[in-house]
Amino acid sequence: MTEIHTPRLLLRRWTDDDLAPLAEINADPEVMRWIGDGSVRDLEQTAEAIERWEDEWDEEGFGLFAVELLASGELAGFTGLSVPTFLPEVLPAVEIGWRLGTQFWGQGYASEAAHAALEFALEDRGLDRVVSIARVGNDASENVMRKLGMTPERVTTHPVYGHPLRVHAIDLTEYQA
Repeated sequence: MTEIHTPRLLLRRWTDDDLAPLAEINADPEVMRWIGDGSVRDLEQTAEAIERWEDEWDEEGFGLFAVELLASGELAGFTGLSVPTFLPEVLPAVEIGWRLGTQFWGQGYASEAAHAALEFALEDRGLDRVVSIARVGNDASENVMRKLGMTPERVTTHPVYGHPLRVHAIDLTEYQA
């Protein structure tokens, strides 16, 4: 089982105990306002998402990690890697992403977890390039991308929802520099 420890976090695969806390995060309009069309997700949709993420782990050898606080054992959300099939123009690509509950915002957890996931992508999984995609205006996520050393590559439009997206990228040589 793939696990990554950071000073404050455990990045790990999903368990049945993660469903309810992640569903609570996904039901928060403030968390979801930058995701897809901005709608919240219910328990069933959250369960389906976790199942898809676990399938991606099995098929690709990477996926989205559950992010757990070491101090309390609480599920803070997720970070990790996925193939951004929703945006075909960037394919082939692997995207790094994250989603945390609002009570975990502003404490550096997203950057800490994303840095560990980026290191996993480039050093452990041997990827030579990683992208991250954010809706224009999602300054908090773009700030995490900058902290990872990612640079803006292009602005495009979400093919379904029509809002502007900014694609950031980093390659292995930039990461190692």
